[in-house]
Amino acid sequence: MKDIFFEYPELLYLEFILVPMLLLYLYREFYGRKPFLYVSSVEPFRGGASLFANITRHLPFLFRTLAVALIIVAIARPRSSSDRTTSQSEGIDIVLALDVSTSMLARDFTPDRIEASKGIAIEFISQRPSDRIGVVVFAGESYTQAPLTTDRATLINLIKEIECGLIDDGTAIGNGLANAVARLKDSDAPSKVVILLTDGVNNTGEITPGMAVEIAKTYGIKVYTIGVGAMGTAPYPVMTPFGVRVQNVEVEIDEPLLKDIAAQTGGTYFRATDNTKLMQIYSEINKMEKVKVTTDSFPVYSEEFGRFALWALFFLMAELITRLLLARRIA
Repeated sequence: MKDIFFEYPELLYLEFILVPMLLLYLYREFYGRKPFLYVSSVEPFRGGASLFANITRHLPFLFRTLAVALIIVAIARPRSSSDRTTSQSEGIDIVLALDVSTSMLARDFTPDRIEASKGIAIEFISQRPSDRIGVVVFAGESYTQAPLTTDRATLINLIKEIECGLIDDGTAIGNGLANAVARLKDSDAPSKVVILLTDGVNNTGEITPGMAVEIAKTYGIKVYTIGVGAMGTAPYPVMTPFGVRVQNVEVEIDEPLLKDIAAQTGGTYFRATDNTKLMQIYSEINKMEKVKVTTDSFPVYSEEFGRFALWALFFLMAELITRLLLARRIA
């Protein structure tokens, strides 16, 4: 909504000039000397001036008065202001550390753990448009699948390409976490987060989980840990001489370790036993890690004197035209 105000409101007192202008005009109309002309006969003029002529002869003064009033308004510098609001989002830097060991092929999730984890991670990414997100994968070793980026299309395509069995098997939780921390250590984001998802026990790697946690704490990185796997046993495809057969295997997740990693870094540990639970976990993390939005409101000023000046010019031209074309008379 626009508010009109005057930069120099004291100049509006000049409008009182219109009072003596009006008084002077009235005095000249009733008491001033009127021009005269000698004619041989007044017979053609006995009818008097028409009503139209009596009205139009005052129009020049009316137009001049309006022009003067508008000029005074214009020099008082009318301005308008309206509030403008800008919002600036401060995104969070997030690295997803995904376990891609062969145990992630277990079918207690639909269709299996790795595909369910990828699909739900993609859904999570689509809900974080202001964040930079990267992906680290780990098994017996770890590598970066996608560096921190805001390019959602490329990121999603790289996640879709993740498969089990592309690197040495095993579960190097320490290596995976350390690699994720390395991607975040130079970040200047207001919040740095690792979401570490695994279904096993740390059994290999050059860096222990304890060392990785200390590095994360040094750089102020929060770690959310997710243990993936059903309670008890889970169906797992096993290669036999007769082809692939599914058999139930024991689910082993080092929950004490994952809880400790989360607790020491200010994060939270979650246990996902099926697709729905995993989706709920990502949704909860999404709510916990809110993007900071800064809203600034400031006035925007616009000059309004131009339209008053144009109207004043219009009335001055109207006075001139009226004098030349409409107000010719013989008194």
